[in-house]
Amino acid sequence: MTRSDSPVSVVVCSIDAAKFARVSQNYRTLLGGRDVEIIGIHDARSLSEGYNRGIAQSRGELIVLSHDDIEIVTPDFAERLERHLAQFHLIGVAGTTRLVTGKWESAGDPYAFVVISAPVPDSVGYVTVLRGGGPLVVPDIQALDGVFMAMRREVALSVSFDEVLFDHFHLYDLDFSFRAHLAGFSLAVRRDIVLIHQSIGKFDTVWNEYRRRFETKHRAHLPDRWDEKIGVRATFYATSPDAIRARCDPTRLSEIADEIGRANAGL
Repeated sequence: MTRSDSPVSVVVCSIDAAKFARVSQNYRTLLGGRDVEIIGIHDARSLSEGYNRGIAQSRGELIVLSHDDIEIVTPDFAERLERHLAQFHLIGVAGTTRLVTGKWESAGDPYAFVVISAPVPDSVGYVTVLRGGGPLVVPDIQALDGVFMAMRREVALSVSFDEVLFDHFHLYDLDFSFRAHLAGFSLAVRRDIVLIHQSIGKFDTVWNEYRRRFETKHRAHLPDRWDEKIGVRATFYATSPDAIRARCDPTRLSEIADEIGRANAGL
């Protein structure tokens, strides 16, 4: 079986029918004629529980776990997804090569990597953030943000999500990806696939409770203290998904990432 013949399962937890329909159509369009199934979990008690249930229903050799409020704008998404998952076990759009707290970017630069677009509040436009120098495909990642994660089936079945401790909608992603790293699976952030995320994180008292749970669970693997450094990053604006697609051409992003790497070399 060639990689392009392998079935792809996309699992989305969503209580919003319109969002679920939009993201499902986005994946169907991008995955083209491939054998693809979209599994919607519409009554998840938590994202851990919902994703575990969706994975159990899936049949794909490649599994994508996706928020319902994203739009992937990279036209050759399918080919890039298959190529990256032939090289790595688990990939995402944001993560760190050094996890130091229950917030993945807390290590600062040059350990944090992301490319993601989001609407600008009170505007018709979008902002794209590119963080981290070097190659667009970043290996040796220790933990990932869960807005989008894709993996080989063996990872999903071997690691699974912790439904007991992470019984809400926070830190499920960091716990899953960090345990995958600790289990010896290879993780990567791939910044040659760009998506628009319609929401931003909410770091409230509930989130802080799950951060506490995460840090207690993984205390043996986290440093007692860390001096975060903030380096150079790139932000640029666009008025439409088509404009984002043009601005985020991988060749252009690679040149910018190289500039960031040079600027942050002394950190």
